[in-house]
Amino acid sequence: MPVLLILILILMPMAVMAFLPGSGGRFWIARLINHFKFSRKHPVSRKTRPCQSTGFSEQPDFGTLNCRARPTKQGTEDSDTIVVEICGTIYTPGDGYYGVVEVSLADVTDQTSEAMPVHCSTKQWQGMGSEVFCYNGDIGRLPEGAARLLDWTAVAQLSIDWLVFPRKGKIRLQLSASILSRKSGEGLACAQSDFIYENPKFGYLDMQENIQQTKSLAVALAFAMGVADGKLLDCEIELIKSWARGNIDDSQISKRTRRKFEKALDKTVAFFRRGNQVDVNEICRGIAEIAPLAERYDILELCMHVAGANGSVVAEEMTVLKKLANQLEIDSDRFRDMMGRILPADMHSVEDAEVLIGVTSGMDKEQARHCLNKEYRKWNARATNSDPQVQNQADYMLKFIAQARSQYIG
Repeated sequence: MPVLLILILILMPMAVMAFLPGSGGRFWIARLINHFKFSRKHPVSRKTRPCQSTGFSEQPDFGTLNCRARPTKQGTEDSDTIVVEICGTIYTPGDGYYGVVEVSLADVTDQTSEAMPVHCSTKQWQGMGSEVFCYNGDIGRLPEGAARLLDWTAVAQLSIDWLVFPRKGKIRLQLSASILSRKSGEGLACAQSDFIYENPKFGYLDMQENIQQTKSLAVALAFAMGVADGKLLDCEIELIKSWARGNIDDSQISKRTRRKFEKALDKTVAFFRRGNQVDVNEICRGIAEIAPLAERYDILELCMHVAGANGSVVAEEMTVLKKLANQLEIDSDRFRDMMGRILPADMHSVEDAEVLIGVTSGMDKEQARHCLNKEYRKWNARATNSDPQVQNQADYMLKFIAQARSQYIG
């Protein structure tokens, strides 16, 4: 429940407008405050063309054009190709027509709303000015009057790697295949059919929502970091608020929405100042499930800045930071590099050898020696840096490494 409260308070307009332009950015807000309506990007009407529609198992009408999609597998691997096949009749108004097949896909799982287009990850098969998938391929010269295909004929082989679906999981896709004149672009025939596909990856709508949710959870985690030492300081609050405001595109929101956002932040501050807490483990699990590694680095960096906002880092804050790094699956070397850059050793109230140089009591002497030598080379190279602050930090670390050497190696 605490995490849900944070989501309700924080996820209003934050980050959404920056990542979902226009009215599409209102989707997550609508789920929380039931205020806006969601207008999907690039809606596709199912009634744009009077095409023949056939199911995969239906007997085709050979008097018109029919199409179907056949997902294929290689060995025990997941489906990696969609073969597009056509049969039936293509009528031509004269001789000398060379045909082009145009293929598009749309998600029609929710048949009560507009279809959502499938996007393409490669520019070669993107529609002009958009990311919507649109495949084109030559099918050769067509005979005058009518070309009849009395058996299913493959006209395209679509790699799954090209396609970005709206949603993860079991979805119903609508295949649209059109035969056009290569010279004039005139439509000669078209057909549609639906098929089921199991998408194992996050879709583009899922990813948009994941971005929104990740930003919300990041703010919750930053506030949890702020109260790790038992008090939430004004400097920590302003730092978190500034980060949150930085994720709003002012050009996409109204003054009223901005006021709601500021009010939501103030309520969140009051929530934590009353001594309430959130489940950090649950938040980290949520982030690790939906956020790529680069975003997790950014979240940990935010929390480090919060920990050092008052100029020093206490033991309780270090304990939380180590926990966050572990649960967000941050590499230990990268964690220490971030610590050295954001929270220099002279800011620490307690010298933590594991955090500062990576050596632990569980290491044998040879492992400890290898670790200390590596850290010594790194900091010794910085001792002559032109930046006085880097020099001072290097001098501090070299002294600390010398102390650790006597403790762990003897």
